[in-house]
Amino acid sequence: MTKKYVYLFSEGNENMRELLGGKGANLAEMMNLGMPVPYGFTVTTEACNQYYADKETINESIRKEIFDYLMKLEELAGKQFGDPRNPLLVSVRSGARASMPGMMDTILNLGMNDEVVEGIAKLTDNPRFAYDSYRRFIQMFADVVMGLNKAKFEEIIDEMKAVKGVKEDTQLDADDMKLMVKRFKKFYEESLEEEFPSDPKEQLYRAVEAVFRSWNNQRAIFYRKMNDIPSSWGTAVNVQMMVFGNMGNDCGTGVAFTRNPSTGENKLYGEFLMNAQGEDVVAGIRTPQTIDQLKEVSPQAYQKFSEISKALEAHYKNMQDMEFTIEKGKLYMLQTRNGKRTAVAALKIACDMVDEGMVTKEEALMMVEPKQLDALLHPQFDAEALKGAKPIANALPASPGAACGQIVFTAEQAIAEAALGHKVVLVRLETSPEDIEGMHVSEGILTVRGGMTSHAAVVARGMGACCVSGCGDIHINEEEEYFEVGGKQYHKGDYISLDGSSGNVYGEPIKTVPAEISGDFERFMTWADETRRLKVRTNADTPKDAAQAVKFGAEGIGLVRTEHMFFEGDRIKAVREMIVSKTEIQRRKALAKLLPMQRGDFEGIYEAMQGMPVTIRYLDPPLHEFLPTSSYDIAQLAKDMKIDLESLRSVIMSLHEFNPMMGHRGCRLAISYPEIAEMQTTAVIEAAINVNRRHPDWKIEPEIMIPLVGDKNELKYVKDVVVRTADEILEREHVEMKYHVGTMIEIPRAALLADEIAEEAEFFSFGTNDLTQMTFGFSRDDAGGFLADYYEKKIFEQDPFARVDQKGVGKLIEMAVSGGRQTRPDIKLGICGEHGGDPSSIEFCHRMGLTYVSCSPYRVPIARLAAAQASIKYGK
Repeated sequence: MTKKYVYLFSEGNENMRELLGGKGANLAEMMNLGMPVPYGFTVTTEACNQYYADKETINESIRKEIFDYLMKLEELAGKQFGDPRNPLLVSVRSGARASMPGMMDTILNLGMNDEVVEGIAKLTDNPRFAYDSYRRFIQMFADVVMGLNKAKFEEIIDEMKAVKGVKEDTQLDADDMKLMVKRFKKFYEESLEEEFPSDPKEQLYRAVEAVFRSWNNQRAIFYRKMNDIPSSWGTAVNVQMMVFGNMGNDCGTGVAFTRNPSTGENKLYGEFLMNAQGEDVVAGIRTPQTIDQLKEVSPQAYQKFSEISKALEAHYKNMQDMEFTIEKGKLYMLQTRNGKRTAVAALKIACDMVDEGMVTKEEALMMVEPKQLDALLHPQFDAEALKGAKPIANALPASPGAACGQIVFTAEQAIAEAALGHKVVLVRLETSPEDIEGMHVSEGILTVRGGMTSHAAVVARGMGACCVSGCGDIHINEEEEYFEVGGKQYHKGDYISLDGSSGNVYGEPIKTVPAEISGDFERFMTWADETRRLKVRTNADTPKDAAQAVKFGAEGIGLVRTEHMFFEGDRIKAVREMIVSKTEIQRRKALAKLLPMQRGDFEGIYEAMQGMPVTIRYLDPPLHEFLPTSSYDIAQLAKDMKIDLESLRSVIMSLHEFNPMMGHRGCRLAISYPEIAEMQTTAVIEAAINVNRRHPDWKIEPEIMIPLVGDKNELKYVKDVVVRTADEILEREHVEMKYHVGTMIEIPRAALLADEIAEEAEFFSFGTNDLTQMTFGFSRDDAGGFLADYYEKKIFEQDPFARVDQKGVGKLIEMAVSGGRQTRPDIKLGICGEHGGDPSSIEFCHRMGLTYVSCSPYRVPIARLAAAQASIKYGK
């Protein structure tokens, strides 16, 4: 049986998302529900993958199937492709399995040529509409299929409006539209040295090809990487009979949500434009009316739309984002999908839907993307600082939160400035999908044009960035890099602040304050905690970070990096003194200076964690990292230590390593200099005793982690030092206290020999940063220089340092879990690399049966939700 690559909408349903893409599956489902959906067919995601397998060509059999289905569409529509007497026009839209708003390409009014446009003008008795549709098609085809800059077409429109002395496109008449078509075609022909294609079948073939091609455009690749969408999914293409919102004043187009995507309020929310096509609303070229105003303009269409909205939300059990067109007063549905929403809205909608009995708590937990919570954990404006501030403008509050930064006017500027560590606010006339990388690195986005459903608003909400849109009061001069408002100029590099909740724009920097977990957020996270099996700890090296993590729900510390404490103030001098010491006596003298400092640090951390478990990793980096590099600093150190400058230089030279990350570090330091492990053990145990005496109920049990172990005997040697030192202190202090010694699994050999290592280790913590580095043979610090080429050439989909490589590194973790449990069934297993805060890596940890994940304080809520979702997917 030959593979089927094309389906009529009536042949599909919502469960065919992998094959038909989200848009195709939902169009099919709306048709099954008896909703007014224009006829059409879907070319599958498998056809897209075949297109790439066939070296970016649509093979003959798929091409034939597309045209067979075109004939079926003609039959259903009762119209003929390319027939001026009764023409069928179609839209060609992308539709990936996961929603990717604005990332890929759309073409409307396909099937137009010089004969068809005349036919439509006669049939509708509306030449202006016919030629307006034709010029839109030329513009979209030129942009999407041929890669011509659409800005040039906008320039032609602006020139024509200026000549006529009008402001709106709608004020141009039929003759203007005819002239515009001529000018558009002339520009097309001059630019590409070929005539605009007049054969509708050729137009369709090339458009389908262009949508497949757009699956791998730069912005789509970036969006996929940001949202964990595999390139192997491909995109489907939806070919749908056109209905027209630009045929006159009883026609229109709109985008709406069943609930407010910014606040979550349970009220129909959206915008529409009369006498317009869908791209006008989404692109933000004209400022639309609110959906409420549709009641007055087209009461019947509003009533029908309101009923359909309720039905769709009840059917999908989720807030819906819908596109519609009104043609001659009749409503048509063009799309529905689960709507992108801000984190605040996501939590409110989830909680409200539970209260309304629409979803269970488990279903509500699956409605929120863990990464979205990030937006709630970042600053809002300080109320005091805001008191004296006066807005310079007010516009649409498109995505909430507070943003303060220096003005930039292009995505490229945003990327360059952010790379230098500057906080920026991207100010644009309107954003387009090409701006996504610049938007991603910006604190906030301000646009002159566009509504609450424009590209800027939707993308900003999706990535949790603050956005104010449709700010018509400001006038941008891109050439001279400033904007003007209220008679004052604000230049590139000047500070402005945006309030995405009120729409206020301030011409000054305003202080921000951290967010708090309360209300819907707190309630939602309680459900997550009731559901998850994995514990969530934090990586923290200071009492301040530890306290912040506790506020965010951390249940302990999975990693205290003790070396981070060595760089502060006078400590670095004592560390350097220890390193350059030539005898054990000199080293012990230097370590004695460090002991009270380390003990104090650990006491602060134990106090902050209030009796929760704390895993302290012993000194890990190579010693050269603590030594000065400049001649001045080396001379200063020699002077402070009263040693000969040349002797010091030779010590520093002798510590130089060719590959320090694989050199004298981790447990190897404690094997060479056991007195370092003695000092650290003394600090850990004495700090625990002191805090236990202050808080007898806490019963702290220190967890001591020996890093970079690759052999059982290494661990045994260092553990013997730790146990001897700890037991002496406990005996001296007449204290009974449990403590645990474990190791970090970060060398492949340790994972392979985990059964042996578990004879000595009471717990394993996977240091996935180094484990990834050593498994791949990539230097984490240098890989950034070439990994971009790997993504571009489809060798890798994702950064293995951001997401656990489940095939390779994951196999080592699985072996270590199995080996460890075989020897010690009750072994505690955690992960403390950066992967501990990545949702897909957390899901993997759940499946592997780990005890906990540990991540930075601000990722703790994300990890709590990801762990709950893993429990729902795979069971506790």
